[in-house]
Amino acid sequence: MELSGRQGKILSRVVREFVESGEPVGSKLIADEIGVSSATVRNEMAELIELGLLEQPHTSAGRVPSPLGYRVFVDRLMVVPNLSTAERRDIDLALGDGSADQEQVLTRAVRFLAGATHCAALVTAPQDPGAKVRAVQLVQTGRRTAMLLLMSSAGMMKSRVFRCDYDLTGEMLRVFFRALNDRVTGVAVRDINPAFLQSLGVSLGPLVSLVPPVLSALLETAQDTLETRVIPAGQLNLLYYPELEHRRVMDLLENTGRLESLLSRRSGRVTVRIGRETGLGELRDAALCMTGYRLSGGDAGTLAVLGPMRMDYPRCVALLEYLAAETGRILTLLQQED
Repeated sequence: MELSGRQGKILSRVVREFVESGEPVGSKLIADEIGVSSATVRNEMAELIELGLLEQPHTSAGRVPSPLGYRVFVDRLMVVPNLSTAERRDIDLALGDGSADQEQVLTRAVRFLAGATHCAALVTAPQDPGAKVRAVQLVQTGRRTAMLLLMSSAGMMKSRVFRCDYDLTGEMLRVFFRALNDRVTGVAVRDINPAFLQSLGVSLGPLVSLVPPVLSALLETAQDTLETRVIPAGQLNLLYYPELEHRRVMDLLENTGRLESLLSRRSGRVTVRIGRETGLGELRDAALCMTGYRLSGGDAGTLAVLGPMRMDYPRCVALLEYLAAETGRILTLLQQED
């Protein structure tokens, strides 16, 4: 599809104005900016409608971009801005100084992204099928309850509170701690299954009658570690965009299983999926910008912005590029320190 220079300018201006106002864009506004008559702009707009790049909601209304128009804008016309020093500093401050754990860093990143774009934001936590158990910790939380924390070599930490039918003591927890760490440290997380736990229980000898709640918590934390976890933020921002099917989109964000495969389709650069390109009916009037972040040189997870088609694509791309790079850098430093 060939566009003249003027048609490209008109399409870009319609996209930018519609993103900002949410109202159809008239020819006079465009004419004043590019220095031609309104009649000339209307003729060019009519041709852009023929090409499927613009739409006219009503006979007397201005024009709005079509899904194809957004696609042409993203692929061929948009210019990604450089973030200012102040914007980069804001991101650095939001992510923190690296003293947090992995989950806190990811939560800070996705909350900042939602606030900066006025859309919903998503991040997937790192998943490493080859991850091994680095350590198990036990913390007493009550007379008969305690928390088991499993830390993996991928930097993930998962926890489960378990309850016993007997009173726990500090000495009991120390015995459980030594017994578990002697037997599971260095074991692949995926190998912690019911058969492994049965064998582990037998190896504990006299402790076998006391540890079932502990072993159940160990199994659950191992399963959690292997799951792809999607952390959302800013869902309520989507209520400001009347064109979205709010209930269906909110349900999708509440039950993120269907988003996992979509978020896994990332490349080394920011990918933009518009409307039906997402493959999800709930997002037919939405758009998704996403990119991967890296951990110790390898692919780790995805950062994404979910909003209406009329999102500010250039700014979203700029934010995602910098935020993904910084998130990966901080997570890599955390892993190295561990």
